[in-house]
Amino acid sequence: MNESRNPKYNASGYPDPTAYQAMKPVIREEAELDIKVHRLIRMLKTIIEWAGFELIGRIQIKDKRTGKEFK
Repeated sequence: MNESRNPKYNASGYPDPTAYQAMKPVIREEAELDIKVHRLIRMLKTIIEWAGFELIGRIQIKDKRTGKEFK
C-alpha cells in the first residue's frame, strides 16, 4: 500500500468510502504492528547498551504471523 496517499480516496483521487471502511481494520493492524516493531527494536537497543555492548549491524526481524520483514 502506498503510504503517501490518503486511504479515503481511490487511485484517481475520488472519495471511496466503501473501500476505506473495508480496509480500515487492515490499516489499523499495520499501524499497530509498526508501533510494536519500533518499540521492540528500541528495547533491544537499550538492552544491548545496558549490557555494555554496541550494535554494529542492522536488526532484522520477521513477524511469524504475517511473514512481514522489518529492517
